[in-house]
Amino acid sequence: MDCSMLLYFLLLFIGLLSECSAHECYVCSNQTGNTDKCLNTVKICEQGEDACLTEIRWGSTPYFSLGAQKQFYVSKRCAKKEICQRIRTKHMPYCTHIWYEDWTCSACCLGDRCNYYLISAAPSISSSRVLAVVAVVGMIVRNILCR
Repeated sequence: MDCSMLLYFLLLFIGLLSECSAHECYVCSNQTGNTDKCLNTVKICEQGEDACLTEIRWGSTPYFSLGAQKQFYVSKRCAKKEICQRIRTKHMPYCTHIWYEDWTCSACCLGDRCNYYLISAAPSISSSRVLAVVAVVGMIVRNILCR
């Protein structure tokens, strides 16, 4: 087998590994803060769900109560990247962080369990970066094996 065929099979193998790995996100629904279930429950996302969506709502209880305390409500789930961005855009005008008003914010992140924190510092890796890394690894392997 020549070196170019070896490189081709290596790239194919790396591609298959990345496609087969399951994506995971933390999940919870309307929890009062980023605690308990929001930090301990993980779900393997469905095929095509490539992002983790976090929604943060500040407000009083869902039913009207005079003088009710305002608090945070946190929801986390798996989502398709496009849907996640659409929800984020929809919430943007209401993401005011004004303490006496009800508001809603959302965040999207890419990567396994990237939504542990409410505001994630997880990188959004692009396919061009992945291809660059694969190309460099392939050249190194080719140089080692094909001397």
